[in-house]
Amino acid sequence: MNVPLLDLKAQYRSIKAEVDAAVAGVFESQHFILGPVVKECEAAVARYCGCSHGVGVSSGTDALLVALMAENIGPGDEVITTPYSFFATAGSIARVGAKPVFVDIDPVTFNINAALIRDKMTARTKAIMPVHLYGQMVGMDEIMKLAGERGLVVIEDAAQAIGASDSRGRRACSVGHYGCLSFFPSKNLGGAGDGGMVTTNDPARADKVAWLRNHGAEPKYFHKYIGGNFRLDALQAAVVLAKLRHLDSWAAARRTNAARYDRLFKEAGLAGTGTAPAEKQILLPRVAPAGHVVNQYVIRVQQRDELRAFLSAKNVGNEVYYPVPLHLQECFAYLGGRPGDCPESERAANETVALPVYPELTDEQSRYVVACVAEFLA
Repeated sequence: MNVPLLDLKAQYRSIKAEVDAAVAGVFESQHFILGPVVKECEAAVARYCGCSHGVGVSSGTDALLVALMAENIGPGDEVITTPYSFFATAGSIARVGAKPVFVDIDPVTFNINAALIRDKMTARTKAIMPVHLYGQMVGMDEIMKLAGERGLVVIEDAAQAIGASDSRGRRACSVGHYGCLSFFPSKNLGGAGDGGMVTTNDPARADKVAWLRNHGAEPKYFHKYIGGNFRLDALQAAVVLAKLRHLDSWAAARRTNAARYDRLFKEAGLAGTGTAPAEKQILLPRVAPAGHVVNQYVIRVQQRDELRAFLSAKNVGNEVYYPVPLHLQECFAYLGGRPGDCPESERAANETVALPVYPELTDEQSRYVVACVAEFLA
């Protein structure tokens, strides 16, 4: 059996007529840069996230970058974030000339450990950039409290978490001063290429982001700020709009698939307890069921690399997200990070592997994946 990590062709087949019609409409209009389709997409995504404003941009990376630019964060400033995330999180901070300051993760959720943030704050701290990793929201109350005490900006990196919610029913992107989304094709809401969005409940901040994404010009040829070309293409907006109406059902299917994995692994006696995987067992993801959108289903296991090789030989797709934490990346050596600085992030980098959990995954495929893991552990 072949079980890919993600099957975008299966998703496309299920909505082909809608996507094709949306794309054809853009070609018929010949309006490819910004325009009415982008505006409609911005309004719909913002509304879905519980925000007043959405500004479409060229990628999730550029969403982070332009949010930092909008706050004039740059050389001499510090931004607190997690070392266990995709490179763009810290890369965007470095690109504006600021210093990423890394705070270790919670070993259960893989999200930044808010209890450790205060100790990393200095007079130069200007912002906190929490990441809602793997589709589960960070506990935002403590972060917003800290930010309020110090007058800091909070930029939510929700590239993997559109639709995720917390125990109070607030959705990712709606709690901080900015929310940043990615429409990379593999995301739960993916386009047909690169794309992203910045959300906010502050109209002045929305206006500034909109200026900055278009070279800081308003009106054309009159430049209020030094911005860049961070515009969302109308074709990408059309695809995102066509998919948005299916997002909740896809998230529900992902939760169903994750729950089935949990049950099958437990029935097989493979599910361990605690925060460290025992020999011949795995640790299952521990999540808040109602609010998790399961962008990834990530387990912990000893001999992770050997398991990956075994699964690949059995045609089971798998992936290691973040095998080198950001504080140990070569490009950030100038920050002085050393092994042991963020032990939970380093341990997660060595123990975790993601299994297929996309909405179209079948019961038969899920059982095959579990059987392969069981065979390896035996």
